[in-house]
Amino acid sequence: MLRRAVLSLGLCMNGLVAVTGWAYATEITVMSDTPVANALSHIGDIFRQETGNEIKFVFGLSPVIHKKVTDGEPGDVLIIQPNFISDLVASGKIAAGQHPSIAKVGIGLFMRADAQALDVSTVPAFRQALLNADALVFSNVAGGNYFAMVLERLGITNVVKDKVVRASPPDVVARVLQGKGSEIGVMVVTLIKADKRLRLIGTLPAEFQGYLNYTAAPLVGSPSPRLAGEFIDFLSSPRAREEFVASGAE
Repeated sequence: MLRRAVLSLGLCMNGLVAVTGWAYATEITVMSDTPVANALSHIGDIFRQETGNEIKFVFGLSPVIHKKVTDGEPGDVLIIQPNFISDLVASGKIAAGQHPSIAKVGIGLFMRADAQALDVSTVPAFRQALLNADALVFSNVAGGNYFAMVLERLGITNVVKDKVVRASPPDVVARVLQGKGSEIGVMVVTLIKADKRLRLIGTLPAEFQGYLNYTAAPLVGSPSPRLAGEFIDFLSSPRAREEFVASGAE
């Protein structure tokens, strides 16, 4: 009888521990630039499995995320391009200090998934592919501005000016998909790889490659600063690194 009572008490205690563990599970909000969204979604799943805590992501381009934070939208962790950091420190949205770089994303060329593959592995082949394309479609934000400078460095800005289309990032994809199949789009590699409608034909040659870097920082006023810090640390772990690389980031 005593043994049965002890066993029953033990089962109750185990149940209490399990319930208590879930009761203290926390959700944090991570506000992040879109090019690392695919990797972060997988990383968030792994973090949840390992800690029991939930991650809510808010994705948008860095200028959009910057405005959300500036306007006071609440959150716990910010992942954004480093050039926005100093302004957010000055406005008291994030604390001054070291903010780890978690990933960088290069620029790639893409066509529709049903388009014929192109060779862009050397600078001459890259240059010729751009000259042969019916249209060159790239964004009117940071990555597109960088590619405009690449065209200048190649010396073909005036040659291709009539077939250059500048658009918002979503419209870049739409213009290529609606084309005849010989249009070349320019976008960060991670977004190309995440879209099955697109074919990544290659990255920019090494001497022309540029990167968007991403930094993680805890937001001032986070309801869960300890967990926010743990998630930022997790972003530099080997498992997180695997997910970044798989997505096309470095």
